[in-house]
This record gives sequence, structure tokens and C-alpha cells, in this order.
Amino acid sequence: MSEYTTGELAKMFDVSIRTIQFYDKKGILKPSHISENGKRIYTEEDVSRLKLILMLKNLGLPLKAIGEILASDNSMIVLDLLLEQRLRAAKDQVSLRTIDDIDKIMSNKKALRKVHMKMVILGLLMDVAEIGGLVWGIKKGQWVPFILIMLLAIIFAIWITKYYFNSVNYICPNCNYEFRPKFRAAFFSNHNPKARKLVCPNCHQKNYCIEVYAGEADVKIAE
Repeated sequence: MSEYTTGELAKMFDVSIRTIQFYDKKGILKPSHISENGKRIYTEEDVSRLKLILMLKNLGLPLKAIGEILASDNSMIVLDLLLEQRLRAAKDQVSLRTIDDIDKIMSNKKALRKVHMKMVILGLLMDVAEIGGLVWGIKKGQWVPFILIMLLAIIFAIWITKYYFNSVNYICPNCNYEFRPKFRAAFFSNHNPKARKLVCPNCHQKNYCIEVYAGEADVKIAE
């Protein structure tokens, strides 16, 4: 079996030695063993793991999320689904036979992006209102407006959260089943920008399920 030092591994993937050392420090790419002279030694299995890490990183996932995915039993399936969402046109992911297929995929991505942007914009506006109410209270000594704004903020937060979870579905990496989780299950689950750890109502396995725009899809709501 081939073995590689930190420098050789870094050169193979055109990354810096510090990057490999950083991944080691974060616990997502540990060397297979340390040589007698103190060098970190990596094997072909580590090469495959680094390749997966870099793919997930290129998809925009933070290292914490990458570590969670690598620790799951279906890390490769999760990667496939992420690539399918990001690169549906690639032949090794899915066959796109018609213009309608491409249009549907692009529409889904745009709609999901709109949901995210709407939440960010509304959230920022609410933050401005809260800060304005706080400043008014400090300067004028009148706290009633601030209290009313905070009450409205709580109501708004509940509404925007429900709006978000009603706008998205999730695809199970194990059985490729699309579903919508109950609000409580989705709200308290571990998640990253692309996926959420949920129990699939079809195969009943708990995995990082990929987020997609719900649209008018008729899907099962998880128990």
C-alpha cells in the first residue's frame, strides 16, 4: 500500500502543508501512523478521505459540517446528493434528457435561494427595528416602543421559522425519498447550510438529508 508524507499529500492535491496540518488539528484527517522520525504518514484511504473533504469544502460546507458528514454511515451518498443539487448536469450524477429537466432543477435552486434571501432580509429589518427601539429607550427613557417591538419580534420569529420549514423538503440519502419533517423535529435537529439530520419516514434511518425547495410537491409529512 502506498504511503505519503504531509508534504507529498499536499502536493498531490495542490494544497498547502498548513492545510493538511489544520485538517489534522480539526480531527477530520488524521494520519494513519507516525514514523520513527516523527513524520505523519498517510495511506490511500487517507487520500480518498482528503478528496472527499475537498469536494465537500468546494460545495460550501464548513469544516464542522464536513466532520459530521464524514462520521456518518452514508457520507458518500450525502456527497452524491449534494453534487446532484449542485451539478445536476454532470453525467455521472444524473441523466438530463430534456430541457424541462434542466429548467426544473434551475427553478428549484432559484426558489430555494429566494427563500433563504427573504429570511435574511426580513431578519435584518427586524434587527434594525429592535436596535432602533433600544436606542430610543436609552435616549428618551421611553421603553414601551422597545417592549412592543420585542413582542412583535417574537411573533415574527415564529412566523418566519414556520414559513421556512413549510418552504423546504428533504431528500433521504439512503432511499432518495423526499419528505417534509414535522416542525419540532426539524427545528431541533443538527444541520448545516445544505442538509439537516432527520429520520426518514420511508426507510426510518437517521441521516443528513439534503434540503430542496418544496414548491407544490405532494410529499409525506414525517411522523
